[in-house]
Order: sequence, then structure tokens, then C-alpha cells
Amino acid sequence: MSTDGRGKGELDVRELRADTWDDFERVLGRNGGARGCWCMHWRLSMAEFMEGKGEGNRRAMKRLSSREQAPGVLVYEGDGPVAWCALGPRAAFPRLERSSVVASVDDEPVCAVTCIFVHRQHRGAGLLAAILDAVCDYAATRDYKIVEGYPVEPREGRRAGADTAMTGIASAFLAAGFTEVARRKSDRPVMRRSLS
Repeated sequence: MSTDGRGKGELDVRELRADTWDDFERVLGRNGGARGCWCMHWRLSMAEFMEGKGEGNRRAMKRLSSREQAPGVLVYEGDGPVAWCALGPRAAFPRLERSSVVASVDDEPVCAVTCIFVHRQHRGAGLLAAILDAVCDYAATRDYKIVEGYPVEPREGRRAGADTAMTGIASAFLAAGFTEVARRKSDRPVMRRSLS
């Protein structure tokens, strides 16, 4: 089975594996994304997350990258990585299940997109909707029927910082064909896109 999926336009999607690990580190930077997260925020309890913050979380993600189901994908423009996206079944992200804000909407099996981290050199370039399109194309090749995201919707005139925008921005999800299916907090919609 191929581990690569074609995105729209010039974007290419590759699973996080040993051969893409260096690119993952390049996208997330020395701090592992936001404050030593290494994209383990939704996968661990808060106590486990804090205990592993930094190097422990990096090692945990490296272990996940060697499992049969990849913990996410890197998105490339040409040969350069532009973003990381964590995705998989909701059950792979225990903190989603414990959250009242992004709790399950129904019993539909979904591909949960929990993190979209754009490389700092590519932020503000308007790539997020195209990244989401490419990720949805990848999810479709893995037989998912629904992709679900948990973006933030910044207040008018305000920008979300890299650590609060890790789940994506609602306007980009709308531009990528997602629709809102729930909202339990004013700035946190739950959004879905059906895959054909």
C-alpha cells in the first residue's frame, strides 16, 4: 500500500514515517510546535503531556510514526514541507473524547483532524484551505467518509497565535468545503466535510 497521496494543485501529502521524520522536525521547529507539544496534546492526559513536555513528547511521537497507522501527514509544496497535519480516528485522540467543547456529535466514524501546523515561513500565505483539501484527498484514499475538524474562529479584527490556531482556522475550513455541525463554545465550531 502506498503511503503517499496526491493533494490538489502543487501539494503532495506523505505520511509521517522514518523517511519523513526530519521534515516533521523542520516544520515543527525546535520547540516541537507549541511549547514542546510535538503533537501529543490530544493523545495524552494533561498530566502525561506535561510529564513528557519537550523531549518525552518528541520520543512518543517518533514511536507513533513507526506504527501501522501513521499519526498524521506532512504536506509538501514541491520538495519542501509546508505543514504537518495530525489525523486519524477519533479514538486515537483520547482528549477529544473527554472534551465538552469538541465532544462527539454522533456515532458516525470520522477522520479527526486535530492539528494543522504550518511551517513559520509559509504562514499567512493563504495555504490552509489547499492543505485541508490535500488532507481530505489523503483521507479518502484511506476509506474515510467524513473528515472532522475543530478549528478556532478568532474574534473580528484579531489573529490566533500559533499555539491557539493549531487546530486550524474556521474560515479556511469553510473555504475547503467543510460545514459547521456543532458549536458548544462561541469560538470553537466542530466542522465536517463529506468525502465522495
